[in-house]
Amino acid sequence: MIEDKKRILIIEDEILIAEEISSTLILLGYSVEGIIMNGDRALDAIMNLSPDLILLDIHIKGSLSGIDLAHIIRKKHALPFVFLTAYSDKDTLEKAKKTMPYGYILKPFNETTIKVNLEMAFFKHSAERQRNLLTKNYIEKKYQTNLSEREYGVLEAFIRGFTYKKTADKNCISVNTVKSYQKRLYQIFEVDSKAALMQKFLNNP
Repeated sequence: MIEDKKRILIIEDEILIAEEISSTLILLGYSVEGIIMNGDRALDAIMNLSPDLILLDIHIKGSLSGIDLAHIIRKKHALPFVFLTAYSDKDTLEKAKKTMPYGYILKPFNETTIKVNLEMAFFKHSAERQRNLLTKNYIEKKYQTNLSEREYGVLEAFIRGFTYKKTADKNCISVNTVKSYQKRLYQIFEVDSKAALMQKFLNNP
């Protein structure tokens, strides 16, 4: 079982399949936030329910297809989504690939297929999000500061758990210079230790 239940929104217009998916998700330890059977109502549901992941049928009733929804989700909501479809033809796959989905489940599905796809989707999204959190622009905007390229290089190395030596080698500077930048970073981010500096980013996205 999953201790902190991840919230899943199902967008599927075949009620029997949707209910089967829901039952499977509950058995796997997830929380089902809702079943949406129309693409036009899906966007409101995403906004109001704030799911952690969306299981998305490609061919769904309404003016918005699953492909349309996927593009919107990727652009505006930054949520992981996994396609659930009976279609695996070349045209459908090409359209689906352009949305950069986090998984692709073919019907008929089984519990193992759903479990593996969801675990991989959450892992991929977490890794993607962590990479985004480490960008120079993100850090400067969030903490309202300006970092030199060298300051950012040392900070990024620290966050990734590099040793002083590895940080120095990565940035082509000496260990003593690394420690000088370290003091500067302490002042910028108002911390008093390397551990506190790392945790500021790892625990406070």
